[in-house]
Amino acid sequence: METHDFYYDLPKELIAQTPMEPRDHSRLLVYHKDSHEIEHKHFYDVIDYLKAGDVLVINDTKVMPARIYGTRVGDKVTKEKNTEVLLLKRQDYKTWECITRPAKKLKIGTEIVFSDELRGKVVGYADEGIRFIEFSFDGVFEDILDRIGQMPLPPYITKKLEDKSRYNTIYADRLGSAAAPTAGLHFTKELLKKVEEKGVTIAHVTLNVGLGTFRPVKEENIQDHKMHTESYEITKETADIINKAVDEGRRVICVGTTSVRVVESVSDDNGHVKEFKGDTNIFIFPGYKFKVVKGLITNFHLPESTLIMLVSAFLGREETLRMYDIAVKEKYRFFSFGDATLLI
Repeated sequence: METHDFYYDLPKELIAQTPMEPRDHSRLLVYHKDSHEIEHKHFYDVIDYLKAGDVLVINDTKVMPARIYGTRVGDKVTKEKNTEVLLLKRQDYKTWECITRPAKKLKIGTEIVFSDELRGKVVGYADEGIRFIEFSFDGVFEDILDRIGQMPLPPYITKKLEDKSRYNTIYADRLGSAAAPTAGLHFTKELLKKVEEKGVTIAHVTLNVGLGTFRPVKEENIQDHKMHTESYEITKETADIINKAVDEGRRVICVGTTSVRVVESVSDDNGHVKEFKGDTNIFIFPGYKFKVVKGLITNFHLPESTLIMLVSAFLGREETLRMYDIAVKEKYRFFSFGDATLLI
């Protein structure tokens, strides 16, 4: 399959610039896999489609204010912030893999001053603007980030986010992501409580969203695309919950493509998963046979992205593009702060 096979036209005005308030009042497109029927609801209606005994898998990663700006030491203009760094993945206590701009200016040994509390030094590099930066700081690194960093909103969101917490889920707990698992942004504490009261088990996994989310598919043949690795963890408790549900024929429904990638990364041919902590570069596209996932809650994704390819693996490419065409005609809001889909 070619990358262009996953293209669709999207009017710019349908790209959501601000999050919905309240969170669960976003719209919800419900797609029924067996009948191909589509319903138009609101996200708080998701409770009507969940059953007692379902397992809802959520990604509890937390987005860092990971975009920081600094000044390169030795540049003629030293009072202006002339370097942008986006933290992607921690290598050790002080060293991070980062997306940088302008990358050409950041040779090995280049020093960057971010604030009185934080400096960095380029100690290695990879392709496409990736640099490894070793930071020096006084105090707690995460606290410094909270003071000087900005939330790493995607470039298609041009409005300033007034409340940093709105780019995190209400259950975000484990700091480490450079982007939000956006399907979970629609849940409120009250809605999750109703879900549990209905008899649905909520299972936590962690996948720290990194470069895989930002990197476009540039190859003509999608099979030539290489996913960047992202760190993840599934605990024994969660694995036991999922395995028991699989053995008893109950549904496992993932909130977001990141949760899908976790459980499918550790599944065997019988749909059983195992406790694991490490990295995954799993790339799910049409032809993939899902072993665990029976339902998916996810947002509307960019054309030609690995995310719409994952959805196409779940629904089929033609049905996915038909669903997206309907969503455009119905003027759903797209991308990170947009509306959601429930695929069951």
